[in-house]
Amino acid sequence: MENIKIYFLIFILYSMVGWLLEVISTYPDTKCFVNRGFLIGPYCPIYGKCALLMIFLLHPFKNIYIIFIMSIIVCSISEYITSYVMEKLFKARWWDYSKYKLNLNGRICLQNSLLFGLLGVVLIKYINPHVFNFISSIPSNIINILFYTILIIYVCDFIVSFKVIMKVKNMSLHYVNLDNTKEITEKIKTILNNKLLTRRIIKAFPNIKFNIKKAVENLKERFEQS
Repeated sequence: MENIKIYFLIFILYSMVGWLLEVISTYPDTKCFVNRGFLIGPYCPIYGKCALLMIFLLHPFKNIYIIFIMSIIVCSISEYITSYVMEKLFKARWWDYSKYKLNLNGRICLQNSLLFGLLGVVLIKYINPHVFNFISSIPSNIINILFYTILIIYVCDFIVSFKVIMKVKNMSLHYVNLDNTKEITEKIKTILNNKLLTRRIIKAFPNIKFNIKKAVENLKERFEQS
């Protein structure tokens, strides 16, 4: 159970790092803050998921070239499946590589896959051993507090984000075959501004009315500042 808690914290950490990389890499094109993740919070689960897959599947390998190639395969398959499932479920795309050379249905491309391969080598050989040792060294009582606190926040974020995105799904997205991230962000702003989310959550959980209102207002301010 202790290892599960440690790996969950590692998952969250790499998800947040991935979110930060996505925001920084897209800023030169968008000239504004765009929440690149499916969730409202500052994390991209696909990065955490790919990191854990590489950690679990590739740790027996010592050869850097094998790790590089296997990282490409693992992450490319994961990215393609995630893109396909999310598009079918929400009728939108969070990324599109159609303008890149050697892409597959705009879901994966050689350039990005090579980057995943490089990141896989750095992660497995140099970064994760230190990250794992650091988190493992944290006292178990602190680990428990972090685990349960972050888990609750993450699950609540997932539920709220899913409801919001399903509401966005019912709106008309203009570029279904392209990257809809910026448009989705704008529509989420509209939903929060109209307090649709607040009313639905308060109706479902009347006993926590005050806290939910405050949380949604904070989310609203965050999007307005972007």
